[in-house]
Amino acid sequence: MEEILRQVFGDSSDSEDWESEPDPNQRWVQLQTEGIERLWMCRDFLSPRNQSALLSTIQNEGWFTEASHNQAMRFGDLPGWAAELSDSIKEVVLSCGSDSHLIESGSSCGGKKNVSPFSPELLVREPLFDQLILNSYQPGEGICAHVDLMRFEDGIAILSLESSCVMHFSPVEGTSEDFLVDGEKDPLTTKIPVYLTPGSLILMSGEARYQWKHEINRKPGFQKWQGEELNQKKRISITLRKLCQVE
Repeated sequence: MEEILRQVFGDSSDSEDWESEPDPNQRWVQLQTEGIERLWMCRDFLSPRNQSALLSTIQNEGWFTEASHNQAMRFGDLPGWAAELSDSIKEVVLSCGSDSHLIESGSSCGGKKNVSPFSPELLVREPLFDQLILNSYQPGEGICAHVDLMRFEDGIAILSLESSCVMHFSPVEGTSEDFLVDGEKDPLTTKIPVYLTPGSLILMSGEARYQWKHEINRKPGFQKWQGEELNQKKRISITLRKLCQVE
């Protein structure tokens, strides 16, 4: 993984850092145990150093020079850094499929061979992603529950930067009965929390992409993890998707 990220973000002036052993926390975990099929997370996908380099690159784009500008989109030909990020995600996913040690032992498929966060059908498409949306969220700002538009193909990647947050997943109406209690929807169990730290990467495909809504509610009282309220700061998210081909 270090070699792949080096190709994307360049070498550090301290070569010993790059030659050190990869962070043991850099592991994929399939969140199927939470009841969501095809939802994967890579913990510490980017090191703090690589996060800083990426944030500097984004700042140099000049997209958020004014307070009123908090979103940027690109379609088709992505900026060079985003195209390289897309390529690095693909390479890391392919490595995960061939090396079971990259899958966290606590995952529902930990230790199994030939298990990949994306299916072979997704990994053969070129490019893997051709649409970028970059959002800058101030403390208290989030995004409502939604399923990404059907104009995008299966397979979505979300990279989280700067501030930790809790993303909640809830089943799309009519697609799941897992949370019915005596035939009624239980509001206390319909939302599944996923803790995202800076540098973590989420991949959604299949059921997770189409049958589950995701949201980030950063209003007071909603951003809690293990009973503690998170200290919210500015958060940057990078979402990569693939446009559906027009017949």
